[in-house]
Amino acid sequence: MPVENTDEGRLETVPGPTGAVARSARVPVIGYVLKMYPRFSETFVVSEILAREAAGEQIVIFSLRPTTDARFHPELARVKAPVIHVPRHSSPTRLWTELGLAAEFPTLLAGMQRCLPDLLEAAHDDAAQAITLARAARDAGVTHLHAHFASIATTVARLAGRISGLPYSFTAHAKDIFHEDVDENELEAKLADAHHVVTISGYNLEDLRTRFPAATTRLHLVRNGLELSRFPFAPRLDGAPASIGAPPAAGSQGPARLLGVGRLVEKKGFHLLIAAVARLRESGLDVQADIAGDGPLRDQLQRQIDDAGLSSRVRLLGPCTQQEVGELLGSHDVFVAPFVVGADGNADGLPTVLLEAMARGIRCVAAEVTAVGEVVRTGQTGWLVPSGDVEALTAAVTEAVSDDPDHLHMLDAARTMIERSFDSAGQAGRLHALVADPESPASQDLLPAGQARSVAPPHEPAPIQPVAAQNQPTAVQESV
Repeated sequence: MPVENTDEGRLETVPGPTGAVARSARVPVIGYVLKMYPRFSETFVVSEILAREAAGEQIVIFSLRPTTDARFHPELARVKAPVIHVPRHSSPTRLWTELGLAAEFPTLLAGMQRCLPDLLEAAHDDAAQAITLARAARDAGVTHLHAHFASIATTVARLAGRISGLPYSFTAHAKDIFHEDVDENELEAKLADAHHVVTISGYNLEDLRTRFPAATTRLHLVRNGLELSRFPFAPRLDGAPASIGAPPAAGSQGPARLLGVGRLVEKKGFHLLIAAVARLRESGLDVQADIAGDGPLRDQLQRQIDDAGLSSRVRLLGPCTQQEVGELLGSHDVFVAPFVVGADGNADGLPTVLLEAMARGIRCVAAEVTAVGEVVRTGQTGWLVPSGDVEALTAAVTEAVSDDPDHLHMLDAARTMIERSFDSAGQAGRLHALVADPESPASQDLLPAGQARSVAPPHEPAPIQPVAAQNQPTAVQESV
């Protein structure tokens, strides 16, 4: 696994399987600028790079931070792109050395002079890494920079692009545009200066166009894609779960198996899934739940499980690879995604694992935040419930685990939608077209949004207490 050489402050290039970094600017080379690579939770980045490489594009990856993950997905071994770790200079001497190296090239020297006000205004880490990235991109023959998330990676890519004269683009996701700490003026400048901008959902597209009408003329909808061959459609429609304490009836499958997947952070809403399991069991329905993922709320969620007497019925599995998640999707009955909007405004965009679940053919219950209603539509592709409504969540799961042959039609419709709108091969083609022409008609059509179905009376919402207290440190630590 590549490691950044921070002691020497040098660029370290880790070749991909092809063993070479591109040198000729005559061949288009896309430089991916990422805060951290690889990152266990960012499977969508790997899928995107694999799809673009499969389409014949040449990629170089620039990582601004060393990885902190202990586990990695097997798919990483298929990425051909070399990884260049951009160091953070820890002393003035090393920073001056980097300035001197960049200044040896007239175009970079002119670029630094041209954007000196921006460099002085930026955080020192961002400015220094931008200079280093500009030189590294030149050496690697990069012709276009593309960042994921509109925060640190785009800040550095934008400055590096101005220094080197390279165009830059970025993909806007969720926290990077919704969090309370987002600087609106800075985000508007990034949108306005970019060669083009991509966002992953219709919700994001309309939100950004409303907030920044003059700066979003080159904003396009390109959804995150799945490598569909890795997610075979295998719907599970076993018999209804048994009642607690009753002998198994003919066709009964035993306990219904619920699955949640994601980082253990506030916006995933897993405390609601635990509360729903308690309610389902109190009603006599035999269910159990597995939650795959890790994060800062693990201890609090485990205490909630223990306090509710659910230790034998709800398991926290820890981090799982994509292959392991795929196996879980194939062995459980209902995928439950009880999303909430965090106290700091952070919310999920359109989690890849929800798309993976729909592709595999598992029944999906999800709470309505941001773009989730674009894919989960009650009675058509799954069950959509209001965010934070544990009563509606419980009712939807009760219906989802029931023995109803009509569920197969929903699973078929969900898979069809994924194939049409979330195929990574189509995503790669759209991204390639936008690099060639930012005015390209590559933007995808909007999907009709579903409407969450509530069972709690509007005047009497189900009271839900957040797991993390308001005065504790924020539990949301996503990759931005």
